[in-house]
Amino acid sequence: MNAEQILTEIREANLSYLMLAQSLIRNDREQALYRLGISEDTATLIATLTPAQIMKVSSGNTLLCRFRMDDDLVWGLLTSHGKPAAANDQVSRLHASILLAGRHQEAA
Repeated sequence: MNAEQILTEIREANLSYLMLAQSLIRNDREQALYRLGISEDTATLIATLTPAQIMKVSSGNTLLCRFRMDDDLVWGLLTSHGKPAAANDQVSRLHASILLAGRHQEAA
């Protein structure tokens, strides 16, 4: 993949992310704050963007979304690394969700 292809992918990801975020915020604000890991102020800003503004913001070369799971514990829980798959998968995902929910509350 060359540099231009990467920039095109970033722009497409930005557009998809902003459209999804705006839809989530407008449909269920509290769920959107949790699922997107954003603040009230950011949610208000995204919710009020016009289609033209979304196009302009998404056309940049910087990825707008980022991974919220930035530690080994959460990644280990989500991937069930080193554990039998079937029995622990749902419990591990639930544990990861609880950790992320707690982090969302700390950030809010």
